[in-house]
Amino acid sequence: MTRPRVLVGVSTLLMTVSACGSSQACGGVGVVAGVGVYVVHEGYGDLAGASVELCAKGKCVKGRLPDADITIVNLPLPDDVGPDIGTVRLRITRRGADKPLVDASAEKKLTHQSDGCGGGAYNGAFAFTKEEGLTANVPKSVSVAWYRQVMERATAEPTSSASS
Repeated sequence: MTRPRVLVGVSTLLMTVSACGSSQACGGVGVVAGVGVYVVHEGYGDLAGASVELCAKGKCVKGRLPDADITIVNLPLPDDVGPDIGTVRLRITRRGADKPLVDASAEKKLTHQSDGCGGGAYNGAFAFTKEEGLTANVPKSVSVAWYRQVMERATAEPTSSASS
């Protein structure tokens, strides 16, 4: 078999066994099951370096909060998770502290996000603010502030270490 025929054969095989089994790409490649929390730092002073823990369905993710106005903490869940995940718990502990500054819980049903090919995953977003605590709805003001923060960082001047 000649090299071009092998490449065409491999391409055809990949299209056949890929997401939809057609030549059209699936729109939701990368849809993952999980929950995310927009953590608004305002009202807590400096939270940079504080430990953060997000738990749901017996799974937890731990990390440190960066120096930012808003942080998104994501917890991937198994692909077979359904809409009912029970309680989502968020804990934030300042660096060097023994007790959490924040220990909040909330519940919500997750939403199914299609992958455009007959599959998909359940996921959902929460928000945490000093005024409202952990809520199952992300206020528009929080998502707008997050977007603004991302755009400011994307258009910021590179640091001297990044430009060398």
